[in-house]
Amino acid sequence: MKIIQLIQKKQLRGAEIFASQLSNHLTATGHDVLLVSLFPGDAELPFTGKHFSLNRPLSKRFWDFFGWRLLSEQVCNFQPDVVQANAGDTLKFAVISKLFFGWKAKIIFRNANKVSDFVTSVPKVLFNRFLVRQVDQVISVSELCRMDFIKTYGYPSRKVTTVPIGLNLEPVSQSLPHDLVQFLSSGKVLVHVASFVPEKNHKGLLRVIQKLVAQGKDVKVILIGDGKLRPEVEEQIKNMALTDRVLVAGYRSEVLSIMATAHMLVLPSLIEGLPGVVLEAMYCRIPVVAYNVGGISEVVKPQETGWLVEKNDEAGFIEAVVEVLEGSNVERITDNAFNMVVNDFDNRVIAKRFEKVYKEVVERM
Repeated sequence: MKIIQLIQKKQLRGAEIFASQLSNHLTATGHDVLLVSLFPGDAELPFTGKHFSLNRPLSKRFWDFFGWRLLSEQVCNFQPDVVQANAGDTLKFAVISKLFFGWKAKIIFRNANKVSDFVTSVPKVLFNRFLVRQVDQVISVSELCRMDFIKTYGYPSRKVTTVPIGLNLEPVSQSLPHDLVQFLSSGKVLVHVASFVPEKNHKGLLRVIQKLVAQGKDVKVILIGDGKLRPEVEEQIKNMALTDRVLVAGYRSEVLSIMATAHMLVLPSLIEGLPGVVLEAMYCRIPVVAYNVGGISEVVKPQETGWLVEKNDEAGFIEAVVEVLEGSNVERITDNAFNMVVNDFDNRVIAKRFEKVYKEVVERM
């Protein structure tokens, strides 16, 4: 098959990284894959195949006739069987381009979130319902997100499939970035990997760290990621006198190496789908403490594979972190989590599940 994977831009974000990894595995099994990005970006994504950027200005993301035509030209030139829209503006871009210019490829939408947490007004629901009714299949990242999608949009259940994200099960480099060695070499280091956006709840995490320090815990946290709230979070770190305890590291390509050195992943997100960083932490054999949002509960099972805390329960989150720091049962749980990832989330297997959905959609009348 010929497949276009449509992404927001070249950035080190979960949706783009997974789309790149998936594309590599699809290419390795004989499919012809083109990665197309909507907006400018300069990150080095792990895709080794063909990439084309439409380089559209963000200022035109809500109305971009020329951009929709550019995408149509790529589709007409490449002649894909399937166009998969991966998060951000990709669904809107693909659907409107097809409506205006009439290209024939099937559209598959990769739903990576619990949509009801984002679609919070009637106009948004109606507009997105219109968009999703133009697609041929939805592939949801978790069963909870699948059911939420069906309920939110009144979408036919037969056209929504659950296929989780996966990981490339490769050896983790033990080489650390030079600028992080000193920070990672002392104290109990917690790691947080997320874009600096409201739903990732950096401010709540800082409150947790402040209270842990007040309890006499020798903890630090490294924040990996970037985004619009980074300056605000950095200012809050100063105001809370946490500059010695919190390091903002920006986007990093060595996330697994950093994780493998850390003592745990902390993820107090308010909204999630099924974040890949949870699986990455499990693969690195470090404990995961996370809020029970989105599809996280499908992989983080209390006392089995991690520590799950109800949303906004900061006292419970602190208690879970302390339990990890002082507990004797941690190794058993991290072993369970590692084995689950190896057995159930190998990208080579996940890619075959995507391929199966593609074939079913293409063969559907």
